Amino acid sequence: MQNEQQRRAALVYHAKPRPGKTEVIPTKSYDTQRDLALAYSPGVAIPCLEIEKNKEDVYKYTNKGNLVAVISNGTAVLGLGDIGPEASKPVMEGKGLLFKIFADIDVFDIEIDAKDPDKFIEAVKAIAPTFGGINLEDIKSPEAFEIERRLKEELDIPVMHDDQHGTAIISAAALLNALELSEKKIEEVTIVVSGAGAAAISCTKLYKAFGAKVDNIVMLDSKGVIRRDRENLSPEKDEFATSRDLNTLDQAMKGADVFIGLSKSDIVSPKMLLTMAKNPIVFAMANPDPEIGYDIACKTREDIIMATGRSDNPNQVNNVLGFPFIFRGALDVRATTINEAMKMAAVKALADLAKESVPEQVNLVYDQTRLSFGKEYIIPKPFDPRLITTVPPAVAKAAIDSGVATAPIEDWDRYKETLEGRLGNSQKMVRLLHDRAKSAPKRLVFAEADQMDVLKAAQIVEEEGIAHPILLGNKQVITDLRKAIDFTADVEIIDPKDYSHNAQKKEYAKLFWKEQNRKGYTLYDVERLMGERNYFASMMIKNGDADAMISGYSRNYRSVVKPILETISKSKGVNKVAATNLMLTKSGPLFLSDTTMNVEPSAKELAKIAQMTANTASLFGLEPIMAMLSFSNFGSSRYPQAKKVSDAVSLLHRSSPELIVDGPIQSDFALNKGLLQNTFPFSSLSNKKVNVLIFPNLDSANITYKLMKELNEALSIGPILMGLSEPAHVLQLGASVDEIVNMSAVAVIDAQSKNK
Repeated sequence: MQNEQQRRAALVYHAKPRPGKTEVIPTKSYDTQRDLALAYSPGVAIPCLEIEKNKEDVYKYTNKGNLVAVISNGTAVLGLGDIGPEASKPVMEGKGLLFKIFADIDVFDIEIDAKDPDKFIEAVKAIAPTFGGINLEDIKSPEAFEIERRLKEELDIPVMHDDQHGTAIISAAALLNALELSEKKIEEVTIVVSGAGAAAISCTKLYKAFGAKVDNIVMLDSKGVIRRDRENLSPEKDEFATSRDLNTLDQAMKGADVFIGLSKSDIVSPKMLLTMAKNPIVFAMANPDPEIGYDIACKTREDIIMATGRSDNPNQVNNVLGFPFIFRGALDVRATTINEAMKMAAVKALADLAKESVPEQVNLVYDQTRLSFGKEYIIPKPFDPRLITTVPPAVAKAAIDSGVATAPIEDWDRYKETLEGRLGNSQKMVRLLHDRAKSAPKRLVFAEADQMDVLKAAQIVEEEGIAHPILLGNKQVITDLRKAIDFTADVEIIDPKDYSHNAQKKEYAKLFWKEQNRKGYTLYDVERLMGERNYFASMMIKNGDADAMISGYSRNYRSVVKPILETISKSKGVNKVAATNLMLTKSGPLFLSDTTMNVEPSAKELAKIAQMTANTASLFGLEPIMAMLSFSNFGSSRYPQAKKVSDAVSLLHRSSPELIVDGPIQSDFALNKGLLQNTFPFSSLSNKKVNVLIFPNLDSANITYKLMKELNEALSIGPILMGLSEPAHVLQLGASVDEIVNMSAVAVIDAQSKNK
């Protein structure tokens, strides 16, 4: 992304449609006078008096137990330095957003105008009764050490300075696994630490807790190696001062087993790497650019195990793997602190998780056939859905075992189910889609690029690396609109009506007519059709001039689908193309089929629609669990409509016994696990979370998905066409920019799959 584009995009993102990134949303009903009387006066007085009698009841009657304060004074913000409390607020809001989307923790960001540690501590202590935990952020050292130490001593809620401990926890997990792969012991390895700030000190202390020996550690700051004969060392640096006769980084690196970089870019040379011990471990974590580039390091030493802080390299040391889940576990047992035992439990949980089989949806996001424990996978990926059910329980157990939990968990299976329920977050699936598309972007035709919203979406798609846009439409209109939105990227623009494309249109016409000449078309008719954007775009895909297309923003669905169906053949074994919509609900992703294509499908066609939807769900990394919907349950009605669904289920059980599918079933039973388990325990859907709904006809499917979208504000991705041999997709009329971007990602993923 170009600097000016990035600047504009960042400012628009933070300013529109309303300033900031977070809001406060009521969790109780407020529709009636009774509701308001309970929420405030006079009803609110009753829980107030209960809390007065027993202070711990504040966790029972308020949001304290799920509320964390992200607090900063703005003295060490990202790589920006001391920019002040107001300027730090976007970062603190962003941290709050990460807490919510990864662990469902609510956050108030607090920016304090106080550089003096005593005043800062006093302010935090004064507001602490509001919160279940305190996350300190972007406070410069050495003040950060004192502030955290005193707040931990003087408060009875968890306090953690993530800049210190986040990197320490994630890198420690990576280090344990890297040492295992290199067949080295932490008690024996020599470690060079470049950097002596809060993060570097905390990392080294944690490595020491796992067995690293101080005598085997060499730490450097901006003045060079921290030696015992240096004067005026802080207590933190003094702990790791060495008596060895070393002064520079290149001297320290000779024979070293491990390099930990938390300093600045490009200070490690290939020559230094070559002097390290066999099977060296290098964690170059300076951001945005590491101490040595990943590719350079791997080319220099084939035996290296390498990690960085960057998402575009394997083994990213990313704090989001830690802080949301550590606080989640601490809050859930009402821990009075985050102690060493809890941090070490998080380290072990992360290290162990990297050794387990990786879910398919994670493989898909990172475009991997199979991620597995090894040199390029020593820590879990941030989008691994198992993090929330792995790290918080480990932290919670450690809190209980170490005696700092005030509300111990007794039913661990139920606790894990509760944690899984917190993942019903629509944006997580969107991130997964976008990241998977970015892993192998394709040439994507926007057939209505002379519409402003479509062009805006194409700009985002290009800037984010989701696809390589090809813009179809009136060239002058597109050029003018591009200037208006500062879309300066070098992308192909094609106007099918322009004479300059006549040769291309004639070539497409011949190909099209070869297949359609017995369906009422003359060659003249076909040449004229090629001037229409949807025929032209479809032929671009068919002829290999593009990989995928989307259209439909400004024209009715039928008029857009017709050219696609006439141009692009069906997949093998498919008689009728169908469509599904992915609805991203509070309870998780849900596929609805067939939402746009088949008015009254037969039992055989319903079975095929179910099979295609199952394949589509698998494409998104989900195991399909399918309910065949009806107004009746399991043969309770003999009406033809219900029998059709029953016959489709029988066909599926015979033809695709591997699928988890059942019906006919009413929608409430399909979506309510308890109701289904109690009433129809024999069903193969019993005690499972259904994620695919197959409707008996177009009316029911189309009406349902549009009601969900409008009334429940469920995010809809689709309709996704199924059964075509090439990736072509049709937007809903007037789709939003975000919807077009999401469908672009779907089209790219479809192209990735079909190319394979």
